[in-house]
Amino acid sequence: MSDVKKGKRREFSDPDAIFASERERIDDFDFGAETAAVFDDMLDRSVPHYAEIQRMTGELVGEFVEDGTSVYDLGCSTATTILHVAKSVPSCVTAKFVGIDSSQEMLDIAKRKLDASNFAFPYELRCADLNDGVHVADASVVLLILTLQFVRPLHRERLLRSVQEGLEKGGCLVLVEKVLGRDSLLNRLFIERYYDMKRRNGYSDLEIAQKREALENVLVPYQLEENLQLLRDVGFSATDVFFKWYNFCGIIAVK
Repeated sequence: MSDVKKGKRREFSDPDAIFASERERIDDFDFGAETAAVFDDMLDRSVPHYAEIQRMTGELVGEFVEDGTSVYDLGCSTATTILHVAKSVPSCVTAKFVGIDSSQEMLDIAKRKLDASNFAFPYELRCADLNDGVHVADASVVLLILTLQFVRPLHRERLLRSVQEGLEKGGCLVLVEKVLGRDSLLNRLFIERYYDMKRRNGYSDLEIAQKREALENVLVPYQLEENLQLLRDVGFSATDVFFKWYNFCGIIAVK
């Protein structure tokens, strides 16, 4: 593990060692209590340039939040993105933050983090499964940060259509996803470089292999162009890529 990662412990997260010991059976990955307890550390070590993605998201969103509207974070987990975005909202703007997640354990940590930060905006945390649909209303911003990839493909267009319909004109969606490469050779190379990054951040080959197996039927990535086409199909007027690192990308879409 790198010197930067040694001794680094987030206040609301234990170190991620979920897959450190060999398991006889690998169950599907879930976002329950075991994952929630280590989730912030997991994201720091598993998502390339995670802190920069959060900074960029907040910076972009700050241009779109309007007074009297809502900011939705779908798949908000432990509220890391909500906290980053709030820093970019002008103090003169009154906006409500709505965090939705299917894991009550994640939401419990989110509430503790928001309360500990003396969060300055009104907020609401809801436990709901995005596969069942979502109601978005009076939104100037919607966030899907590493979330859509966990929604079953059958339900993704319906979810994005609900987001587009619930956004005010001129509002934006920020979508961050793991993606597939268009070419099989390049896709394989990108994935290998991703695993190299995880090794640099202290994960063993056993952890990488076991987590990959756990995610196999849970995380279903699309190609970048497939995600962009989905956004166009549901009615977003402008889309662009603001972040790309091998098999991870960030997209902003405007209604």
